[in-house]
Amino acid sequence: MFHWLEKNPFFFAVGVFVVIAYAGLVEVLPSFAKESRPYVGTKPYSVLRLAGRQIYIHQDCNACHSQLIRPFKSETDRYGMYSLSGEYAYDRPFLWGSERTGPDLHRVGNYRTTDWNENHMRNPQSVVPDSIMPPYPFLFNQIADIDTAYAEAYTVKKVFGVPYDKKGMPKLGTLSQAKANALAEAKKIAADMKDKKVKEMVADGKIPKIVALIAYLNGLK
Repeated sequence: MFHWLEKNPFFFAVGVFVVIAYAGLVEVLPSFAKESRPYVGTKPYSVLRLAGRQIYIHQDCNACHSQLIRPFKSETDRYGMYSLSGEYAYDRPFLWGSERTGPDLHRVGNYRTTDWNENHMRNPQSVVPDSIMPPYPFLFNQIADIDTAYAEAYTVKKVFGVPYDKKGMPKLGTLSQAKANALAEAKKIAADMKDKKVKEMVADGKIPKIVALIAYLNGLK
């Protein structure tokens, strides 16, 4: 048989391809399946963080900031541990990004605070003088869309089996319960902010977009 294959280069090439492809699948698939599962400690986004993530996408933050730290020393020295596939288990859509006009944000919650994010979003140049990022003062006045964030969380729970309400996972419950949980989370963030109007809005039961966005950024670790 081997002599026949040697005399027929086309079939020989096909045979080599099949063997290599099979070997590759045997090697890659088990590892891929394992690595794509949620890592220990990885949890679905709370409703408030989902609202912040929607703002992040709506404002095209992912057009200038990636969320994918590559396994190179130059990246890990600056941004922290390289990204692992299982960390994106609850991301829909992924926000890996292909452009890095600004720094990678996958672990920004490890080294930026609520106070820093507040100042940065209001006036980027006040904390990073050479920044070309535009200011976002309107986020301090507009109200976050908690209803849509809840709808997204409810959908991924029912359609994709995202484990909300399970032990150790964020509570979803009813819409009213989700709003109460989001407000409680927002109050903790607003307590660390300087903007008096934001504090007053949260005290009145309203959640400004800036609070939801900071909740999202603080959780990127």
